[in-house]
Amino acid sequence: MSGLARRRGPSAGPPDARLQAARAVLGVLRDGRSLSDCLPPLQAALDSPESRALAQELAYGTLRWYHRLAFWLERLLDRPLKRRDRDVEALLLVGLYQCSETRIPDHAAVSATVNAARRLSQPWAAGMSNAVLRRFLREQTELRALAEQAPQAAWAHPAWLLETLQADWPTQWQAIARANNARPPMVLRVNRLRITRDAYLAQLAAADLWADPHPYAEDAVVLEHPVAVTQLPGFDEGAVSVQDAAGQLAAGLMQLASGQRVLDLCAAPGSKTCHMLEREPDLAEMVAVDIEPGRLERLHQNLQRLQLKATVLAGDGTQPDAWWDGRPFQRILMDAPCSATGVIRRHPDIKLLRRSTDIPTLAALQGRMLDAVWPLLEPGGMLVYATCSMLRAENRDLVEAFVGRRPDAEPVPMTGGWGMPESVGRQIAAGTAGMDGFYYAVLRKQ
Repeated sequence: MSGLARRRGPSAGPPDARLQAARAVLGVLRDGRSLSDCLPPLQAALDSPESRALAQELAYGTLRWYHRLAFWLERLLDRPLKRRDRDVEALLLVGLYQCSETRIPDHAAVSATVNAARRLSQPWAAGMSNAVLRRFLREQTELRALAEQAPQAAWAHPAWLLETLQADWPTQWQAIARANNARPPMVLRVNRLRITRDAYLAQLAAADLWADPHPYAEDAVVLEHPVAVTQLPGFDEGAVSVQDAAGQLAAGLMQLASGQRVLDLCAAPGSKTCHMLEREPDLAEMVAVDIEPGRLERLHQNLQRLQLKATVLAGDGTQPDAWWDGRPFQRILMDAPCSATGVIRRHPDIKLLRRSTDIPTLAALQGRMLDAVWPLLEPGGMLVYATCSMLRAENRDLVEAFVGRRPDAEPVPMTGGWGMPESVGRQIAAGTAGMDGFYYAVLRKQ
């Protein structure tokens, strides 16, 4: 139960979308939980699809623009809120997001937020919400100008991430930051075992759903407007899945062929596992490994919906002796655990949950994992290293260091027209051709 209800007792009446959004924001700010963890149960308590959609819009939008909204809130308050009043802070941030970034009429945004504040059972919360939001509407021109002078507020990013992006991508960092603040497209992966991409595009058009083929991912179509998967023709029958185009590039880089034994490491929830099986149904075996047994349930569900088969194991990538049967693989996909700084537009809570101190820890884990699974690859085989990170410490620098200490690891040149060539591998900047930020490197075992 959220702290809003736990500390003051449950509010009267049915749940409110703004209050539920504030509870989700509080779960991230105070408890360090991911939005994908704390928002769904709060949405489920709402009584209509429209309310659930509004709660999602407000929670995601508030966290997307958090660093700007918090900058404004600090200047709109006469004195800082007490630590125990972070629930009020979360609701004020949700209110500021409505007033500054949505098409909700100002009077409706203020009135609804004030009504939500009354349900906090604190007499002063409603009055403060009314005063803060109305002051913002009066002074927003000056406040917006002030925000443009403060990098964290101007770009709505934490300082450490802005500094790292500027160091890694001195000419592209602004475009990357803008892409991180944009709404992501909904991209589908057409199951080539069931239907061609052109035929599926025709089915979408017949259902009044408009989409375009992606220029780089052969099985990808990009919807003009996101929709619920229940509206997608053939979704339940396995004709199509939801997967960003950047993630779909992995299957092609694997150069799969009949009879190969393939390892997908860090496989859950299974998008890349399933795509590889769709691309090459005659593999000798697909082994999908993930350290979190709970996440493997999603992988099983995806395999079942798509009617695909794989050997699914719970295991630690740094300790393969605990799950490997000793038979070598001809192909390994290592979708490494990373900072996820390439998918911030889909998960804006990353801006608050990730810290600069996480990066060396993650890079060390990635290096240990590469060292541990490389012996599982047979000579002549290939390993594809992938992250959804924009940081070179997890990507180019990490793979360069691995190649430097493994003389039998040979980088394979990568072509295809997508991404930026690095000394090893290629980096896709977030937003390029509508894609998430991804890094790929292909290594052959000599």
